[in-house]
Formats: sequence, structure tokens, C-alpha cells
Amino acid sequence: MYRTHNCGELRNENIGQTVVLSGWVQKIRNLGGMTFVDIRDRYGISQLVFDDKNQNLCDKARELGREYVIKIQGKVIERSNKNSKMPTGDIEIIVEELTVLNKSEIPPFTIEENTDGGDELRMKYRYLDLRRDSVKKNLILRHKMAHEVRNYLDENNFIEIETPILIKSTPEGARDFVVPSRMNKGEFYALPQSPQVFKQLLMISGFDRYYQIVKCFRDEDLRADRQPEFTQIDCEMSFAEQEDILNMFEGLAKHLFKNIKGVDFNDEFLRMTWADAMKYYGSDKPDLRFEMKFVDLSEIVKGNNFKIFDEAEYVGAICAESCASYSRKQLDALTDFVRRPQVGAKGLVYVKYNEDGTFKSSVDKFYSQEDLKKWADAFSAKPGDLLLILSGNRNETLTSLGQLRLEMANRLNLINNNKFAPLWVVDFPLFEWNEEAKRYTAMHHPFTSPKEEDIDMLDTNPGDVRANAYDLVINGVEIGGGSIRIHDNDVQQKMFKLLGFSKEAADSQFGFLMNAFKYGAPPHGGAAFGLDRWVALFSGLESIRDVIAFPKNNAGRDVMIDSPSIISDEQLKELNLKVTKEPS
Repeated sequence: MYRTHNCGELRNENIGQTVVLSGWVQKIRNLGGMTFVDIRDRYGISQLVFDDKNQNLCDKARELGREYVIKIQGKVIERSNKNSKMPTGDIEIIVEELTVLNKSEIPPFTIEENTDGGDELRMKYRYLDLRRDSVKKNLILRHKMAHEVRNYLDENNFIEIETPILIKSTPEGARDFVVPSRMNKGEFYALPQSPQVFKQLLMISGFDRYYQIVKCFRDEDLRADRQPEFTQIDCEMSFAEQEDILNMFEGLAKHLFKNIKGVDFNDEFLRMTWADAMKYYGSDKPDLRFEMKFVDLSEIVKGNNFKIFDEAEYVGAICAESCASYSRKQLDALTDFVRRPQVGAKGLVYVKYNEDGTFKSSVDKFYSQEDLKKWADAFSAKPGDLLLILSGNRNETLTSLGQLRLEMANRLNLINNNKFAPLWVVDFPLFEWNEEAKRYTAMHHPFTSPKEEDIDMLDTNPGDVRANAYDLVINGVEIGGGSIRIHDNDVQQKMFKLLGFSKEAADSQFGFLMNAFKYGAPPHGGAAFGLDRWVALFSGLESIRDVIAFPKNNAGRDVMIDSPSIISDEQLKELNLKVTKEPS
């Protein structure tokens, strides 16, 4: 028997018992006549005591090293110097037998909470990093969340159905990962960006409530909330309108908050149109843990011969409360921030509302105190506040102002990771205009239904058509989203045409789905939520990499197994492929 108990469960009620524990050596302390060893497993840590009354056993203990795998038998006693920071801190085990199950080399970094290992080193030895309590907790949390998702969906009559991983390449907004077929020379599978077409086919098949927790793949540049492979909670419902879906998955969110975080949301989640999200926050995923709404100053700032404002399509501002004391150095730092390429503004105008009721701005040459007072009144600003103003192209300036808003929130410590501000963003545009291609592209995907009242505009003004689409946003993170799907063949064909698909191209890409629509497709819609993002949110982490067992680095590489890698000439020949080098 390797263990009668795990290393985290022994308590006072076990005092006097003889137990067997197995695990890894966390720490060794030699104190003259006694040696103390901390033994660790997935469940926790227990303190072992080796008494010099048994010299052979003590000598054996002193030969142990960190991360040795050991088995011990001993008696549980009350600990004299109790450790309130450990669940097992009231007891310790007097060791009577010690077996070394496996030795360990010295680990390349310390397996402690405050490790000395950098990101790349810990990813290379990820199997060691997973022994650290903080990383382990993330995976345990992930397991619990997946369990609660299944509980909720099962209670609401959803059926878990797996869909294929090797599929047909279809345009869904990002690059596909492709897999060559050995049996079909010159042809390729794609890895699914989502199970979109399959879940719609399942609706046509009569499975009116489907879900799966599924791997998805996108060949795109990485960032904190992206990995080349990620996990979705993928769901679809038949005979459902948008309101039905929002209520169902708001219920799922509340279930997770209550059962995982102990947080109750009694009120309905806030709903905000996409247009308002962009107008007031410059983002379709606004962080509402703090306010700092935009105010459009375009009309009241023009006509004073300040060319930058007079020629701008849009002039917008935020009000940073109690920041009028900002120094010139601090304001210059903000100007440098907005000029960064990733922010994209050309400059920053500021107005200080001084405590004495006067104003000091970077445009005093063009605007009087009365003019600046009108600007402040537009915000209901008060003495001590600071206005920060950007101008230019409307959409670009809104986006830049949104990033400035987040930067100020960080500087002012307005972001509370223990606060959650969920909302539904609804009524997205159906299309985006691609200036380079001179055509419309789908903001979500080609199967998203237009608002019924906007369908007539597909022929006259497609850019103004709103989608039956929705995103769940929490603390500035898009946790997931979805849409009502098109189930009418005529509307779907019109959608393909507006997106630039010829009939032949549409048939080639989606003919199997369109053919299925001929056999009685029910009204349906669904949503998909990022499990990785949910876990990161609940863990208080910014990067989803930290909640995935074996993640890729920012270059899309698994440095632990050294992947992707070159394959042999024999494999290439079998696949009828040839690798060519790019000219240097």
C-alpha cells in the first residue's frame, strides 16, 4: 500500500493513528538531533519528523533531496509549534519506515510559490511547474468549472455531442490549421475554428439543445487571451429567440459565479447596444467596474480657429476625477502613451479644472475660460478634475480614447479584481466594410441572422443592418457570444452574395449545409464561451496560458516537446508534399 491518506487531509482527529503517505520531498531541515521533511502531493503538505533515536532512519532522511519521491509509515502526533498557515499545521508524523521510490535531479528552478524560474524555463519544464500550488489550483478550478457547466446544461436538457476535429476548411475570420491527407493526395483537412456548421446540422437533425466542451483551433497571432488551441463551451438551441438564449446563458454565468465564486447576482445583467458601447467606451467589450464615460465635444469645440479640432470628424474626451494636480511630466507621459502605434492618436489636449474654479489647458491660446467651462459642464466636472481630449477620424479616435480610459483606470487604481461587472453587448452590425477588398465581410460569421426589421436594408443599405448577435462581457473581457442563425435559404443566399461569394463558391464551401436547409431547418441560435477565459477571470489572471495544462508560448511553440518540428522526408513523400525554403 502506497498510502492510507493523502498529504493534505490529516488533522487532530488522526492523532495516534499509524499512517502511510507517499509524495514528493518539498523541503528538508536538519536541526541537529532531529530532521524535518515536508512531503507534498496534489492535496497538500504534511510535516515528517525523523528522530535521532533511530540513527539509521535519520541518516537515510539526510540523504534525501528536493523532489525525491518517497513513501513513509509513521504515527500522527500533535505538533508542538503549530503552523496556522497549513491545513495540516496542527499535526506531524513521527516516521518509522522510509522508502525512496525514486530519486530526483536538482530541479532547474525552485518549486515554490515565489519561484526563481522565468516563463520560458517553466514552460520547458511544465511538468515541474504544474507541481506548484498556484498552477495546480488553476487546473483544479478549471475542472470544477467544467463540472458545473455540465451540471447546469444537463439540468436544462442539453445533450453533449462530439463533432469532428478533421473537417473541411471554411472561412470563419481567422486562418485555419490544415492537415494533409495521405489517402487523398493533394487534399487537406482543417482543424475547426469552431463546430459552427455541425451544431447547426444537429439542430436540423432534431437535437434541440446541444453542447460540448471542445477544442478549437485558430492560426492567428497570439496575445494574453489567445492560444492556437483553446477550449469553448459550445452550445446551440432550436426554437429559440435571442431573449431565450440570453436568459439561458445568463443563468449559466450566474450558476458559475454562485457555485464557484460564492457571488450572487440577483439582478439581470446590464444590456448595452454595440453602438452605445463604442460611443461611450470606445470598445465592444467595455470594462464597467469604473465609469469615465466619453463625452462627444465635436460641436462645442469647433469654430475657434484651432485647426486640429476644426478639421476633425470627432472630438471626444474623458474626465479623470481629482487629477488636475497632474504635473507636466505626468501629462507628457500620457501624451507619449496615446502616440504609441498600438494606441494610434497623434496627440493629447488637456484641461485642468483648478480648485479655485479657473482652467488651465494646452489650448489656452485658442479658447477662453468661458469656452473651457462649457467643456467641463458637458461632463458635470468639478474643481480638481482633469479633461483629456483626443480628435481625428471617429472610429480610430474612439478606439484610442478607449485605451486611454483603461490606462487612466490603471493609474488611478480603479480596477478591482474582486469586483465583477457583467453585461450583454447586443445589436452588433451585421457587416464590416473591408476597404482593401472593397466589399463587406461578416462581423461574426456568414450564418448570423439580421434583425427582422432590418432585412429590407440588405438590398438598400447593408452597412446599417444590425445582427441578432450578442457577446457576454465581464470586466472588459469577451467571455463569449453568439447569434441567432439564418434558417431561411433565401436570406442565406442573399448573405453569401453580399459577402462576395459566387454561387459556385458558396456551393463548394457550404453546399452540404444549404442542402440540409432544404429539409426543414428550425429557427435556431446559440453561443460559445471561452472556458480558458472563464477560468482566468475567476483566477484573477490576465493570461489564459496560466490556466492551460500545456500551453504554447507567444511564438506558438511548445518548448517542452519542441513543437512544431520538422518531419522526415519519408513522411513528406507519403503525404505528397514538398517543403521549399524561402529565398534569403
